[in-house]
Amino acid sequence: MSLRTLLFAFVILCSGCASYVTPGGPVRLEDINRADISEVASRKPSPNFPVRIAIARVQAPQYKSYSSESFGSGRYSVVTTQELITEEHFERFAKWPGVAGVAPINRLLLPANLDSLDDLRLAAAKLQADVLLVYTLDTSFRVQGRAYGPLSVISLGLAPDRDAFITSTASALFTDVRTGFIYGVAEATAKASGLTNAWGSSDTVDKKRLEAEEQAFTLLIPQAEKTWAGIAKQYMK
Repeated sequence: MSLRTLLFAFVILCSGCASYVTPGGPVRLEDINRADISEVASRKPSPNFPVRIAIARVQAPQYKSYSSESFGSGRYSVVTTQELITEEHFERFAKWPGVAGVAPINRLLLPANLDSLDDLRLAAAKLQADVLLVYTLDTSFRVQGRAYGPLSVISLGLAPDRDAFITSTASALFTDVRTGFIYGVAEATAKASGLTNAWGSSDTVDKKRLEAEEQAFTLLIPQAEKTWAGIAKQYMK
């Protein structure tokens, strides 16, 4: 049984203990895009404007939070629940220069084992996408000077009088579906504070967690937009 399963089972069995398990971790995007130096140097862009963009959220293996679960095993997993991206976001992406369409990658396109970014590139190719936009969320908790990382158990019930907040960093990477060439990256961080009154139940704490992640993702969009504007300016003819 995995550590993630044990921790969440602990919360269920010990609901009277008022505990909260922090969500799973992020993925270091560079770690799932491993290649030797010569191969990386040989990769070239193959822009085909107007392009179609495929989007996927990746997290640590067997990722789970109170509101979503991930798909796939291996070096990372994919969160197919669209809890951060809205229809308005997709409409905004579609208005970026040189973009013909945007689509999320769903589990029907994914292999069960996810070993590298190549697996997502293949899924994106099935959507006839030209560019793959991959993003991940790194969310951490801090209570009275103590940091809680992924899959940590936090005791609730005693409302902290100071130093209680959740920080979330959203990171994104644009890659060429055909060649694996990295076009650019973007990143943004947000913090949710005011947790003193919310620190009494796992539901209210998790709402704050999702608030921080939504803020981080919202801040990521204009950063990704700037990155894409530079990409389009350089490669769109």
